[in-house]
Amino acid sequence: MAVRSQNAPSTSPLTRARRVVIKVGSALLVDSATGRLNRAWLETLVADVVRLRKQGKEVVLVSSGAIALGRRHLGLPKGPLRLEESQAAAAVGQIRLAHAYKELLEQSDLPVAQILLTLEDSEQRRRYLNARATLNALLERGAVPVINENDTVATAEIRYGDNDRLAARVAQMISADCVLLLSDIDGLYTADPNRDPAAQFIPLVREITPAIESMAGGSASEVGSGGMTTKILAAKIAVAAGAHFCIAAGAPRHPVRRIEQAARCTWFRPSATPVAARKQWIAGALKPVGALVIDSGAERALRSGKSLLPAGVTALRGRFERGDTVSVQNSDGREVARGIVAYSDADAARIIGRRSADILAILGFTGRDELIHRDDLVMP
Repeated sequence: MAVRSQNAPSTSPLTRARRVVIKVGSALLVDSATGRLNRAWLETLVADVVRLRKQGKEVVLVSSGAIALGRRHLGLPKGPLRLEESQAAAAVGQIRLAHAYKELLEQSDLPVAQILLTLEDSEQRRRYLNARATLNALLERGAVPVINENDTVATAEIRYGDNDRLAARVAQMISADCVLLLSDIDGLYTADPNRDPAAQFIPLVREITPAIESMAGGSASEVGSGGMTTKILAAKIAVAAGAHFCIAAGAPRHPVRRIEQAARCTWFRPSATPVAARKQWIAGALKPVGALVIDSGAERALRSGKSLLPAGVTALRGRFERGDTVSVQNSDGREVARGIVAYSDADAARIIGRRSADILAILGFTGRDELIHRDDLVMP
């Protein structure tokens, strides 16, 4: 099989990344025998995060472990839990998990933020935009967001069910360069290595084919919910968004540093950068619901790689909401660009032709300076 001969990247994509999502599994954070936090291991992970931040990288943690921590405090038995029992355990465990991250990260003067998400938050446009804006604001100010699924309120219909896919969705949301899944296995094999001694390790996946998907097995962890199948699904989301995706053993101390030092792991390679992948999505997958008409000066600015400011817009067409895709047209009605608009048609109508500095006085709130940011805009 061709994938068996693929070599690992000569240098870790992590060294080149600017924005990194790290997913931490329950089996790493919580001792399955005692149900207690594995604090000694967590201290080494936090040291890795601090080192990444000193390198100028932005870091988001997607952390499992709340249910596994909470069930011991509530005296819940081992084995499957009813939905309400899982949600109760999550409510108890999440506060302990957040406190542990806060205590350790703030020792290095890194602000910590807790964000709880559900599947709906990444699929409904307004929730997606609000979550994305919040995460970007936190990262711009040097904070380390710690994200988990909102198990306390999520029902079966609005759950991810695992934090592997949640991590990939977060990476997609914030245009991350790299996703690290710290797991109970060191990567992808041609078969389950616990059952098949002939299983071969795969260091690099250039394309997620049906053959790759068929190699997935079940979860080997007693406290985790994600198996290799969910990791492959997460990889598909991440690489489609332009992020490098890594499955690596998380149990050793300083697991992220080991990845930087080319420890054994599986890398999934994207075919485009996060910005390019986002622009391909805008160009090909989204149908404009309205239009902005711009003057010649704004058209020249767009062609030079700049964002679309309100001052360069002369008219609006159609009805649209913040986050919708609109066509950008010149005075002759020819489409010169397409992008995701930062204001509704009602708000945009009040600020077109005006300076960005006037937006607060006109609308009464501070939005973006641009009607369409250059990262959300694609030209033919």
